[in-house]
Amino acid sequence: MTIFKNLVHKNVCRTAQFWPQPRTLSLDTVGDVMAPSPLTIAPSMKVYEAVERVRQVGFSSPQMNTCYVVDENGLLLGLVTVRDLILARGGQLIQSVMNAPSVTLAPGDSQKAAAQFMEQFDLLELPVVEDERLVGVITADDAMSILKDEATEDMEHMAAMAPSEKPYLQASVWSIYRSRIVWLLVLMLSATITGAIISHFEAALAAQVALTAFIPMLMDTGGNCGSQSSVTVIRGLSLGEIRFSDWFQVVWKEFQVSLLCGFTLAAVTYLRVAIFNHQDPVVALVVAISLVVTIVSSKLIGCLLPIAARKAGMDPAVMASPLITTVVDATALITYFQVACWLLPM
Repeated sequence: MTIFKNLVHKNVCRTAQFWPQPRTLSLDTVGDVMAPSPLTIAPSMKVYEAVERVRQVGFSSPQMNTCYVVDENGLLLGLVTVRDLILARGGQLIQSVMNAPSVTLAPGDSQKAAAQFMEQFDLLELPVVEDERLVGVITADDAMSILKDEATEDMEHMAAMAPSEKPYLQASVWSIYRSRIVWLLVLMLSATITGAIISHFEAALAAQVALTAFIPMLMDTGGNCGSQSSVTVIRGLSLGEIRFSDWFQVVWKEFQVSLLCGFTLAAVTYLRVAIFNHQDPVVALVVAISLVVTIVSSKLIGCLLPIAARKAGMDPAVMASPLITTVVDATALITYFQVACWLLPM
């Protein structure tokens, strides 16, 4: 199903083409939030008759200020704002002052995509049509509520929580427990990978005990870098600024940023370890090299996982901080111990 149907001149057509076509979802559709009774008028009415109808019938929502022009079969022909009615001469026909709607929505279209479209183009309301018949309208207030709910859901996913439908103070302890425990169990079990890596390199740690002190710093830095990239990409995906076809540009940009960040932090770390911590310069070099590789890999992982999730039809927010941190931790440890085995006597 095509989500946005162009009904106007070429300029509007070109504008709509820049907007990504979202997936049609079985849940959270426009039909669930639309106002089902927009004010309709006939094209054969005169302006003064339409004004009188507005006075008598009114709008079903305070946020509406548009009259929709339909024929006897309910087919949407155009729209007229209250402002247009006031400025027009009373004897003019509605069909002479109406405007064609810029875009329309279908009841099965995604709420989130519709809300983002309205926000991007500063639209106060959009008609919802089915088989070219007007069935409802979605307003700016509806769009704001949708975006608020979506932002809340993304935050909960990024914190490794199942989305909650109730406000925090109204939710029961049991429901909060259920929304958190599954992800906590998954992340706890995935952390066993980190333990297995450390156990595998136990002999190397025994030979170079100084390496142990820098494990938390490497893991934390990698996790932070991965989170920075993932949050940036998730935001871009949510706002339609990044598409799957942009993955190479995203990777290339993050790679360049990661090199700059990596060498800066590595230089500071080398000086701190070698001079202030009085460690062997080779140990400091191991930490510095590992830090560069960890930062580069974590930023690439952080930007690629959300894009891959969107391509697979998953919510990119699921690939945020907790999950990315687990993957990055394992990568950082393997890198650290491998570099240590190459440069230090074991």
